[in-house]
Amino acid sequence: MKLAILSDTHDHIWRVDSILPQLAEVDAILHCGDLCSPFLLRKLAAGVQGKPIHVVWGNNDGDRQLLTVAAAEAGNVYLHGDFADLTLGGVRIALTHYPQVARAVAQSGAYDLVCYGHDHRLHQETLGRTLLLNPGELFGGLTGRSTYALYHTESRKAVILDVP
Repeated sequence: MKLAILSDTHDHIWRVDSILPQLAEVDAILHCGDLCSPFLLRKLAAGVQGKPIHVVWGNNDGDRQLLTVAAAEAGNVYLHGDFADLTLGGVRIALTHYPQVARAVAQSGAYDLVCYGHDHRLHQETLGRTLLLNPGELFGGLTGRSTYALYHTESRKAVILDVP
């Protein structure tokens, strides 16, 4: 199974537009928070043509009521609140927005993959059997680099991709 891992989109809809062809080739999308507005969630949900999108809240996801409505209307968006506990392709996955929470969860050894965002800094680290991963910021405004990750459940490896 091939997963796309995104974070910190911050309403940059043109970045989402630019990666939709690549997202068409994955089995599911994981978003680690800070989508920001319902219009971006609608665009992402429509653009991946029914593929499941798992989302956790970020600190800038302000209009959670309308984001919840947009998710329900889309039908392929699963909002998990502040934390997601998933098993996809035989891999146990945790999603959170916050680095401190992610590190503690990864150190527990209960998950194969722990993904987070918030600080916009690309990070990959193996703690025991757990890959701790921040895919960086899709928005690209703080670091000057727009990135996301692809994760293969068979190899349990992540690849970071730059978005032009």
